[in-house]
Amino acid sequence: MAIPILKKDNIVLNQPKAEREEVIRRCGRMLVDSGYVNERYIEGMIKRDNSFSTGIGNFIAIPHGEEAYKKDIITTGIVALAYPEGIDWHGKPVHLVIGIAAKGDEHLDIMGNIVDNFETEDDVVKLVKSAGIDEVYRILSGEVA
Repeated sequence: MAIPILKKDNIVLNQPKAEREEVIRRCGRMLVDSGYVNERYIEGMIKRDNSFSTGIGNFIAIPHGEEAYKKDIITTGIVALAYPEGIDWHGKPVHLVIGIAAKGDEHLDIMGNIVDNFETEDDVVKLVKSAGIDEVYRILSGEVA
């Protein structure tokens, strides 16, 4: 049976402040533990964010591996961590961190869904501060337009 792109176990809400690299490593560990990527992919996620911030605006960061680490992706998957107080991401606040490992062009659908559902900073803050796991799951899995 195929591994779903998002598992409810991989949505972690109400996280305390943390350092950016620690958060990236946690996302990577979750991706590894869920069978989406090999261990080496975590290194690629950190390198990618250090060379070019994976913060995309609207209080969202999307850490993912550099191109050279694509071979370490077993299957497409995402994980999500919510930080109601926000964390510093290269000098900008981030409240929602979505770790991504995507085969081929599958990241385009994932990114499109994120952009469609989080058009404003208010959308992100509302989700992070008041949504439950089921609601976050519905949005990130594409069940809500």
